[in-house]
Amino acid sequence: MDIKIEKKPWYIRHRYYLLGGTAFVIFLIYVISLSFGPRKLRIETDNIQIAEVKNDKFMEYVDVEGLVQPILTIKINTREAGSVERIIGEEGTMMEKGDSILVLSNPDLLRSIEDQRDEWEKQRITYKEKEIEMEQKSLTLKQQTLQTQYEMNRLTKSFTLDKEEYKMGIKSKAQLEVSEDEYNYKLQNSALQMESLRHDSAVTLIRKDLLKNDLEREQKKFTRSLERMNNLVVTAPIAGQLSFVKVTPGQQVASGESIAEIKVLDQYKIHTSLSEYYIDRITTGLPATINYQGKRYPLKITKVVPEVKDRMFDVDLIFTGEMPDNVRVGKSFRVQIELGQPEQAIVIPRGNFYQVTGGQWVYKVNASKTKAIKVPLTIGRQNPQQYEITEGLQPGELVVVTGYDTFGDAEELILK
Repeated sequence: MDIKIEKKPWYIRHRYYLLGGTAFVIFLIYVISLSFGPRKLRIETDNIQIAEVKNDKFMEYVDVEGLVQPILTIKINTREAGSVERIIGEEGTMMEKGDSILVLSNPDLLRSIEDQRDEWEKQRITYKEKEIEMEQKSLTLKQQTLQTQYEMNRLTKSFTLDKEEYKMGIKSKAQLEVSEDEYNYKLQNSALQMESLRHDSAVTLIRKDLLKNDLEREQKKFTRSLERMNNLVVTAPIAGQLSFVKVTPGQQVASGESIAEIKVLDQYKIHTSLSEYYIDRITTGLPATINYQGKRYPLKITKVVPEVKDRMFDVDLIFTGEMPDNVRVGKSFRVQIELGQPEQAIVIPRGNFYQVTGGQWVYKVNASKTKAIKVPLTIGRQNPQQYEITEGLQPGELVVVTGYDTFGDAEELILK
């Protein structure tokens, strides 16, 4: 007897297709939910650095590289033009003030000095001749003065005698009047002669002084010309090290041309350049330090050049106490310039997150250290080791500070 076979329901017959379709739909929903949800990225914790937010002391300072330079560098310029006859000072030689560096020759200057000498000799001879002539005139004037005074005395006595004779009746009144008129005339004439002699004497003295002044001027010109001769020998204006001489024998140099440098090495300074970001906060007198071989050496800023070039400006510092033993011109040190006193603040270590996020946000790690999500924050001051956090984080929280160049635009990090 035949057994009737019942037909299975459709969902039994097509169960594998239904299971496959259901799995595909579930996968599709999962993919869609991922695309519309926050983007996640799996990260190995060994490849990143996680730091704790702390309430710690914060001191704002700038850490830069400084170069040792001499405290003073003096350029040596020629005072006279000429050709280099002989170089005496060698580069690197320690010089004392007044030591010769090089000798110049200038035939034109020598001829000028000779002409000046001849002019001074002529002026001197002329002065001597004029001086003798004026001495003779002075003697003549003195003799004339003496003669005039003698005549005045004689006339006075003669007129006095005439008056006595008139009183005695020897001379008449008419004779006395004639004698008086003659006396008055000669008296006035003598007065005029004396005045003329005084004027002549004064003029003679003035002429003599003028000639003497002319002679002294010529002598000063000649002395200055001799000093120009001395300028042909270029000497060290101060004690120090002759750093270089940039001329060669036979070379023609102009007056005022820079031909050498002397470096004063009894003290040193540190020269560095800072970002224009700090230009309003860097002033003379600010303290700084050098940490070298485990020891701190204090400095202070002595010069700030306000001119900004390539977004940088220059600063000079000097040691205020002991210096490192091996300070040499050209050696570099790391210099920390303090911008204030230490203060309590919420801080995190520096990391490359700042370059990627601009300090606008950071990944904060949860308590179980299984994931990290983006959180906004505000950064205040900074130093080469720390950032000051003014908003967005609290002490004790953990943040990711490195690896941001590999995170892309992930909103959440899954930590493994």
